[in-house]
Amino acid sequence: MKIKKVDNNYILRIDKGEEIIDSIKKACTEKQIKAGGIIGVGAVDELKIGLYNVDNKEYLSETLKGAYEVTNLTGNISTMNGEIYLHLHITVTDENYNAKGGHLNFARVGGTCEIIIEEIKDTLERKKDPVTGLNIYDF
Repeated sequence: MKIKKVDNNYILRIDKGEEIIDSIKKACTEKQIKAGGIIGVGAVDELKIGLYNVDNKEYLSETLKGAYEVTNLTGNISTMNGEIYLHLHITVTDENYNAKGGHLNFARVGGTCEIIIEEIKDTLERKKDPVTGLNIYDF
């Protein structure tokens, strides 16, 4: 992974074989980013996406393997219990242009991945919501 800073933005190039979530967390730790927004595009060859069932308070997930174009990766950066917390969603398409998407749990870069982090100069902490079971902003 390579990082370039421009104003309050960090541009990341995540290379083939690297994992997207680990790379973003590493960048946030190295650059001391505690809050911000994330957008990205690229290509992956393996990913795990999920969907949260609020009624059952559990995640459903699916692992996809093959050539996938990342048409949208979006999310945010916050902290929970003092640790970096990423909330990421992804949409990918296969070679037949069929789209799949959901909460991103894992993604290995198949070609390259280009991420822009817009840093918020603050800390956004999360807490567990007893009603939904989700980790929500603690305002």
